[in-house]
Amino acid sequence: MDDDELTKLMTMSMTGRNTGSRKARKPERLTGRRLDLRVRRLAVTRGPGHVDELLRLLAAGRPDDPEHDRYVASLLASCQRPAELAAVYEEQAAASEELRACLLHELVLRGVPVAELPGIAAWATSPHWRDHSLAALPLVPTEPERGPDLPAYSVDGSSCGFPYPDPEERHPAPRLGIAPVAAVETTTAATARVMASAVANWAEHPEEPEGRVEARTFAFAEPLEPDAVPGALLSLGLDCLTDLGELPEPGRKTAFGVVPVEAAEVWQFLFAASSTGGAYDSACYGAYGRLHAWRSLAALAGAPQDAPPSEMEARVRECTWYRFGADTPWFHRVVWDLGVLAVTPDGRRLAVLAATTTD
Repeated sequence: MDDDELTKLMTMSMTGRNTGSRKARKPERLTGRRLDLRVRRLAVTRGPGHVDELLRLLAAGRPDDPEHDRYVASLLASCQRPAELAAVYEEQAAASEELRACLLHELVLRGVPVAELPGIAAWATSPHWRDHSLAALPLVPTEPERGPDLPAYSVDGSSCGFPYPDPEERHPAPRLGIAPVAAVETTTAATARVMASAVANWAEHPEEPEGRVEARTFAFAEPLEPDAVPGALLSLGLDCLTDLGELPEPGRKTAFGVVPVEAAEVWQFLFAASSTGGAYDSACYGAYGRLHAWRSLAALAGAPQDAPPSEMEARVRECTWYRFGADTPWFHRVVWDLGVLAVTPDGRRLAVLAATTTD
């Protein structure tokens, strides 16, 4: 759509005047697909008045739709200049608090200094929204979340990268000759639920019946050394590693591997899992993807969920992180396979999160 077409649509909607006739009419009320198409066109096209008109359309056609607000926030942050988005935070603007909160963290993910922008900073730093779940997130990206995979939008579609490892990736057979350290499972329902925050939409979305999630924690009697991690993982009785089959001799390639990674790589996996969803449209988009990724990462690291962000980040940095993959019946071995684990600095706690889904 070019600028002239978009201007014509905006003029017709705001004034209720058909440009091809002198007769005035009531403003057009859009619903359903027509509304969503107009909103998307306004969101992805830069120009004066576009954000204001988009907010007016949302207030009229989708006045109370938090899930749609998440989507619109992602569109706006990806396509509009921060200066234009200050209109969302004006006191008289017809914007929901959910849209404002989501847009704020979509901008944070893109490195925008929201606390320094006139028109946005006052809302972002005010205490009135402190009870919102997103308010606990910091207003600047932490070290693990720099450079996230974020979608790019156009009028006709969108694109986004997938950071998950190739399911066909093979690793040298791990050393398994070390006697496994005695472990006791310490998983609680509450901990498992929080650890699985980033992949909950893979298993709970009604259109993803093939989604599976396994989240468990274990305590070890002796410190777990890095060379012992693969063997320990196999000895824990995990569902995702059942029926792995006979492993080859050391030096050969196998479909079971445990690879040391940085916390930032794990955060990228978790963020993508939540923000982009699984095989179907179960995306949470950037703001809640960020929240869910941090909930999972903090729980894997053993940090309390009510800890301040600085403490969570410190706990995450102290842990040793791994990703793993396995050719077992549990994993679907397509794009959406995830296996990560964290070992605390004392080597006595291991937390594992595995997830898979398919179309």
